[in-house]
Amino acid sequence: MAFSKENIRYTLNGILFVALFAIAAIQISQIGFIKHLAISPLIIGIILGMFYANTLRNQLPKEWVPGIVFSAKQLLRLAIIFYGFRITFQQIMEVGAAGFTVSVVMLTTTILLGSWAGMKLFRLDRDTSVLTAAGSSICGAAAVLATEPVLRAEPHKSAVAVGTVVLFGTISMFLYPMLYKSGILGMDPESYGIYVGGTVHEVAQVVAAGDAVGGVAADDAVIVKMTRVMMIAPVLIILGVIISMAAKRSGAEAGKVKLVIPWFAVWFVVMSGINSLHIIPEAVVADINEVDTFMLTMAMTALGMETNAGKFKQAGIKPILLALLMFAWLLVGGYFVTKWAVAIF
Repeated sequence: MAFSKENIRYTLNGILFVALFAIAAIQISQIGFIKHLAISPLIIGIILGMFYANTLRNQLPKEWVPGIVFSAKQLLRLAIIFYGFRITFQQIMEVGAAGFTVSVVMLTTTILLGSWAGMKLFRLDRDTSVLTAAGSSICGAAAVLATEPVLRAEPHKSAVAVGTVVLFGTISMFLYPMLYKSGILGMDPESYGIYVGGTVHEVAQVVAAGDAVGGVAADDAVIVKMTRVMMIAPVLIILGVIISMAAKRSGAEAGKVKLVIPWFAVWFVVMSGINSLHIIPEAVVADINEVDTFMLTMAMTALGMETNAGKFKQAGIKPILLALLMFAWLLVGGYFVTKWAVAIF
């Protein structure tokens, strides 16, 4: 047992080791040009972790490994729960029917398209397909991390999915403002904000793409994005039910098939509800979010530490092609869905 009397000291050493890398990732994210590019510490953390995994990992005492696994699994669940303090139900109400509709339509279609295309069109395994689809459709790296325990996926598959989020989310961050300012989109700032919030991958990337236009566009972009983040919980619960049903259909013994309910996703909604009541001082919520960012960075770093470059080579070009397909749908399909929703509502 990782936290038995004999092993707890080694496990804590492993956790501390991951924490030191996470501190470094957060410090690096504050460097001028990196901060300007809105590269989150989560992304830097996985890069540092993967660099370590493929250089000096063999020097790590094997007794410390449970601490790394704890950071990538249990600590991750706790971080997702407290991620709820970034959202209020009032924010979702503020954005109106148009923003909510775009969020629901784009999330649903993207995750279905990604899962289907990954397994049927590109012949990828289930976990890589669903993880990549979750990252594109919900909220980037955080969604990949939240989906991993439901699928019980291998760490390198999550790392591959996060890599696609980094690539196409970064492209979106620069492309969307260029399209808006060129006049090609033909959108007012409010519509642009809904479009960005409903289709761009990471929260940080949404902030960057929204701030490039400013004002109501920036505000609406973040609020619509938060509605997508809120949908992590129902998506994961539905995914857990689907996995259980698939296991039964495959002929698994009844006694061995359990309904996979991601309780951390349920608690995520509970925390959002508590945050919506405004009973906790804003300064305390801000501190909670700082700690939560640190825990998420630790989880991402630990994920990187469990990822060998050989696994990326094994995955090949197909996950990138899958992510490219979803990026095209988000960019083009999302544009027409936003135009339709704004016109209707």
